[in-house]
Amino acid sequence: METLRNWLLPLLLATGQGALMWPGVGPDSPPGAPALFGVVAALALETAALGWRRTAPVRALAWTLGAAVLGSLAWPDGYLALGPLIALYSVAVRCPVPVTVRAVAAGVGVEWVLAAVLWESRAAVLSDMAIALGVYLLCAGFGEARRQWLTGRLTAARRLAGAEHTRRLAGDQERRRLARELHDVSAHHLTSVVVTVDAAHRLQDSRPDLAAEALSFAERTGTETLTALQRLVGLLRDTDRPGHGPMSGRIEELVAGFGRLGRPVTARIPAGLAGPSAEAIHGIVREALTNALRYAPGAACRVIVRRAGGLLELTVENAPPRTASQAAGGLGAGHGLTGMRERAAAAGGELTAGPTREGGWRVRATLPDGAEPRSHEPGRRRDVLREQRLADPALALAAMILPVSFALALTEDWSAAARRSALPALLLVCGLLVLHALPLLWRRRAPWTVLGAVLATASLGPAAVVACHVPSRVAEFLVLGTLVETLAVYAVAGYGQGPGRTWPAPAAATLVTACAVTAMSCADGSVGDEPVGPGGAVLLAFVLSVPLAPVFTAVWGAGLFVRRRRLRALAYDDFAFAASMWQADRAAEAERQRLAATLRDAVLEHTRALVAAARRGDLAAVADTARAALAAMREMLHGLGGTAGGGGGPGGRLAPSPAVADLDALCAALRSAGRDVRVRGLVEAARELPPSVQVSVYRIVEAALGAGDLGPARVTLRRRRGTLRITVTGVRLAVAGPVAERLRVQVAAGEGRILCEPAGTLRVSLPVGVVPAPVQEVSP
Repeated sequence: METLRNWLLPLLLATGQGALMWPGVGPDSPPGAPALFGVVAALALETAALGWRRTAPVRALAWTLGAAVLGSLAWPDGYLALGPLIALYSVAVRCPVPVTVRAVAAGVGVEWVLAAVLWESRAAVLSDMAIALGVYLLCAGFGEARRQWLTGRLTAARRLAGAEHTRRLAGDQERRRLARELHDVSAHHLTSVVVTVDAAHRLQDSRPDLAAEALSFAERTGTETLTALQRLVGLLRDTDRPGHGPMSGRIEELVAGFGRLGRPVTARIPAGLAGPSAEAIHGIVREALTNALRYAPGAACRVIVRRAGGLLELTVENAPPRTASQAAGGLGAGHGLTGMRERAAAAGGELTAGPTREGGWRVRATLPDGAEPRSHEPGRRRDVLREQRLADPALALAAMILPVSFALALTEDWSAAARRSALPALLLVCGLLVLHALPLLWRRRAPWTVLGAVLATASLGPAAVVACHVPSRVAEFLVLGTLVETLAVYAVAGYGQGPGRTWPAPAAATLVTACAVTAMSCADGSVGDEPVGPGGAVLLAFVLSVPLAPVFTAVWGAGLFVRRRRLRALAYDDFAFAASMWQADRAAEAERQRLAATLRDAVLEHTRALVAAARRGDLAAVADTARAALAAMREMLHGLGGTAGGGGGPGGRLAPSPAVADLDALCAALRSAGRDVRVRGLVEAARELPPSVQVSVYRIVEAALGAGDLGPARVTLRRRRGTLRITVTGVRLAVAGPVAERLRVQVAAGEGRILCEPAGTLRVSLPVGVVPAPVQEVSP
């Protein structure tokens, strides 16, 4: 299908040009034998170049310009030279604005040189140059408008691909987040209890008073732990997230709580810490001080937070343990350092940790200061505004130039004396035509205002004709500006607010245009050398409105159709994005509910037993239940980490590797779910393929079809000269964003090539003569 689209238009152009060379169809003088050879060579070159306009548009434009020069020189009266216009449109669609501007300059320059060489009349040369400039600007404007639309669609596809990526990883991310929360809530309190009770038990002979203090601390801390876990269970049930409140006081309270455990802790915390970075600092400080309590009991600690250049710099450092035997190993779950790094990364920062030269431990984190204003947004906005739109200026310039160029062309048959005498009137008419088209520059921003300005300037024509005594053969050139009214009506239908209320636009354009043309025609009191009165003028205006009304109505309907189609596409994007985010929320909610149930059944029961043992005064039972609670917490954390990895079959056995033949079952499953997916060339492509290539092909097609598109898709497999070519159409969400990155990794693993077309077509070439590297499972 894509090949047909690439070659159909060039072949139609070649057929039309060939028909003009047939005697009696084209110009009166058909080309002779040498000219015929030149025209055929130009047609072949133009057709071949246009066939590659989608993949190499600039090169196609260069070759079509060469073909235009050759064909125009061989047959000036009959060679159409439409290839450069189509190639320029492709350049504007697929290349940035600076490249398009240079392409327009190159095309117009070639056309101007040809006009200067081929035509002797100055009026003909000027007319040809103006027409070439207007037509090239018009093609570039349409191409730029199409490029803007495709860019918006690609942005929406990337947004949707990101939402689909979030949906797929929502469960894993929620498990990791909940693991951090559980670790932060329980490990800090329970580790403190274990360390304190162990110290009291070890020193109970020399310091019997410590037992009572340890029991009191265990009861108090166990109650706090129980309250914190119950709060966590409540948060797991509640889908609303807590807001980001002030954190400086909470961090100071946290540090003071560790100081009450008997260790010297100093802190410098600036005021006004808030936002995600402040919350991340709170979690990092808690984890770092818990690790210091666990592995360096009794050692001095310091916590420093500094603001510098829009960043928050956190340092948590502890001295080495007093004795090696005091380190309470085996209490951790192995997630502390990883959790701290994840917290810093989630807030947009980074964290490092390692031993100091004195034998202690230092944790350093750098995070963005959420309390300070962002400074990069204005610069980003300037970068966006730097690339001005080409579509509206090009369209407005074309609407100015084309009527003027046609007016110049109509004066070619005039004598030199007639042109000199009519020159002031010609300049006035050309100025009115330019002023008439000028409002089109704002047709997207204020379409109704533009239509009003266009109709107002159209009414200036009759007044200028009467006031300046413009001859009727010059005044009739103002009719060429009717193109501007059609563009203004289309803008109202396509961009005006309330499409159901835009119906007066074609009616107003028909009435004003018919009246303006009638007034210009009757300015000297006659039409076609026949006198006309008021009744005749009214009749003429009615006659003119009969053909004008269907034209403006059709243009208005086309604008509404394009607008509806555009809004339907945007609504589909919004719906798909909302559906992906809803599924992500549901997956995260399922993980929260599962953890809440496990938390109630495991850790909460042990914590209640700890508080009860402390109230009974049983020091040994307190230590046992605290360790049991830590063990239950550790088991939950390992369970959360294990489910995040995924993969494997029952009992840990790996599922068999997929093959190309399994694509039929994959497409059948998608069809049963309501999506029309077809595959072609399966049997021939799967013959004698290496196993690693089979896996690569399956994974590539699976990733492309699983990107989140809902429309029909086609998968085509072809083998040619040791290469397997995979073409997947209808997968707009797979050609950009995380899915495209995943596909590039998979294709690179097979030593292949990949081409992602914005229209939603994926092209992959894989070598089958050599065994590619094994494909790794890469998260989208």
